[in-house]
Amino acid sequence: MYSRTEIMFGAEGMAGLRSAHVLVVGCGGVGGAVLEMLARAGIGRLTLVDADCVQSSNINRQLIASSSTVGQLKVDVWRRRLLDINPELPVMTCAEFLEEENTERLLNAQHYDFVVDAIDTVSPKVFLLSQCVLRKIPVISSMGSGGKFDPSKIRLADISKTEYCPLAKVVRTRLAAMGIRHGIPCVFSTEPADKRFVVPADGEKYKKSTTGTVSYMPNMFGCWIASYVIRELAGKNKPQV
Repeated sequence: MYSRTEIMFGAEGMAGLRSAHVLVVGCGGVGGAVLEMLARAGIGRLTLVDADCVQSSNINRQLIASSSTVGQLKVDVWRRRLLDINPELPVMTCAEFLEEENTERLLNAQHYDFVVDAIDTVSPKVFLLSQCVLRKIPVISSMGSGGKFDPSKIRLADISKTEYCPLAKVVRTRLAAMGIRHGIPCVFSTEPADKRFVVPADGEKYKKSTTGTVSYMPNMFGCWIASYVIRELAGKNKPQV
């Protein structure tokens, strides 16, 4: 199944992937692409966290969203898909919104070799990142992919070097207030934000607005994140951020 990946990473790199447990928080467009790429690369274990159900508005960008999955919990649909890719892959799911109490419980429950933050709301995002830094758990964070068109503007950099991203600015400010100014790799876009693409949110927890999104951008953010995580765990071509 993973013979072509092993040509790239070698037996030692594959062993690093197979022994790794990755926590992915947020299983939408970005997080979903991360899950897909990790599973196809040969990751050893996955834990998925997302309280949302698939909505028809997800179909334009999320890999699991289709007419047959609307209304189903995203973590359940993802678990089925991941096991279809690799039937031997241990997949744990948690259908909860992350808040302070259950974030700490989640991070205490298992050993994670990497955490992927694909949360699109600020408060739970900042708390998760701060807890990972506190516990010295390797973490990578996705900033805003919405309202962006140009994939050539996607960047990977430390949180301290992010720019042109309103979400990154807010996250940086809140983390700095906690004494955290660097040490978190982020995927973001330097394409300027356009306020025309932001509209009021309709009944979404923690969210006051919704940003328009084109099909490929969240998935490309997810592929950038997966690339970083896979290469880190396999010990190959580590990017400098």
